[in-house]
Formats: sequence, C-alpha cells, structure tokens
Amino acid sequence: MINVGQTYKLEVVKVVAFGVYVDAEDLGDVLLPRRYVKRELRVGDLVTVFLYLDSEDRPLATTQTPKAEVGEFAYLKVNATGPYGAFLDWGLDKDVLVPFAEQHRPMFVDQSYLVYLYISKADGRIAASSKVDKYVEEGPHEFKAHQAVDLIIANSTDLGFKAIINHSHWGVLYKGEVFERLSFGQSKKGFIKHIRPDGKIDLSLQAGQETRDKHAKIIETYLKKQNGFAPVHDKSDPEMISRLFGMSKAAFKRTIGNLMKRGIITIDPDGIRLTQQ
Repeated sequence: MINVGQTYKLEVVKVVAFGVYVDAEDLGDVLLPRRYVKRELRVGDLVTVFLYLDSEDRPLATTQTPKAEVGEFAYLKVNATGPYGAFLDWGLDKDVLVPFAEQHRPMFVDQSYLVYLYISKADGRIAASSKVDKYVEEGPHEFKAHQAVDLIIANSTDLGFKAIINHSHWGVLYKGEVFERLSFGQSKKGFIKHIRPDGKIDLSLQAGQETRDKHAKIIETYLKKQNGFAPVHDKSDPEMISRLFGMSKAAFKRTIGNLMKRGIITIDPDGIRLTQQ
C-alpha cells in the first residue's frame, strides 16, 4: 500500500505540459509538477518521488528529498509561526506544520527543534510534533548486541546522553565512554553495546573490535612520539588518562593489558614502555 509521507519509485503513466502523472496505486494517478521533473520522462519510466498533500488536500509528488519522512525524527528549523502553529523547514518547498497542541514548549523563528513526523488524524496531512517522548516506543524490540544503528542525540542526563535508535527506541550513551562533543538533535552512527535484562539499551559510538584497535593505535602512536615511554599505568588518575588518550580508564586498562600480552609494551611501576621502537 502506498501512503503519503513516504518515498517510492513509481511508474509514469501520463505526460502533460505541466508535468507527469505517476501511478500511486490506491492514491490514483498523482501529479509530479514540471518544476520537479529533473530529466525527460516518458510513459513507462520509473521515477523516485516523495508523496504529500497540496493545499487542497490532493496527493502531490516531488523529487525533492525531505529531511525526514512520516514515522521519523529530525532536528528542524522554524521558518515562520502563525495562528495554527509553527512551520518548519523539512527540505520541501512547502513547510511542515507543528500545531500548538503538539509543541512541547513554544517555538520561535530561526530556532531548531527535535520533532516527529506523523499523519494528522484530523485532516490526513503530514504534521510534526516536538512531544517526542510519546512517539518513542517503549515496548519489545529486536535489536542485537554489536548491531550498527542510526542515532539521534535527544538530551543529556546524569548518566550521559539519551539517543533515539533507528527512529524507534531509546538508548543511552554513557558519558564516561563518549570522547567527542555531542549536540542536541545531532545524527550519529552507533552500535548496540548491551541489552539489559529489562530490555533497555546501552549504546556505543564505536564497534567493539574497531574501538579496541583504535585505542591500541592511539597508545602506540603516543608512545612513539614520547620516545617509547609514558608515565601512566593502570593505577593512574582517570582524568589524566582521558586527557592524554581520549579514553576511559577502563578502556585504557583493557588496551594496555592486551598490548602487553602481544609483547608490544611492558607495564612498569613508573609507566608503560614500548618493547621496541
């Protein structure tokens, strides 16, 4: 079934002076206006389009790419406000409305907000909501440890950062394991680190083996620049370790332990040393 708010590859069924019509199945033949036709199209050709409703509630197609589709979250900027709510730039010529009832707090022009795209039950149009909590799923999921996922940074907590996973569930990035600046609404690639017994999800910005290899390279490179020695070891202050190597003390201890087992370094009372330079 084809729905507005989604992108499809559809067949051209009619060519007219003001554009082409594509077969949108239950929605009927839908117009792709001439201004969005990027190449010469003939009947039978396939074209990738996004479907939405025009001002008269008729399905319309565009080759413009929205910043989010229905069922997704995005960090969008307010272009204007009016008597019905705020209008956000979502990548199309026609802005998307956030009704006042769907605003977590009042929205202002030129400010950006994390929103969810949905179909309004009142008129069938695409709308947005900044009340994101009610659209993030709380139930069962099928995520697996080490799975690569897309993240949207939602907010910070005492533990670290809450992130929306694949536009569906909450996960947590622990601040002791984040060594880069993260900002609200930012999109990141990440990984499922651990799924707790209650189903809650711990996240990582690096895959397990990839992270271990990265940490090992950081330490080796640092030692080579310091003539093979660094006055730090598994008893050193966590802040010093983070400042020198950009990793947690736990990650540092695991990494130097592995480097020692491989014969690359020795761990002495005064620090760590490369076995050969």
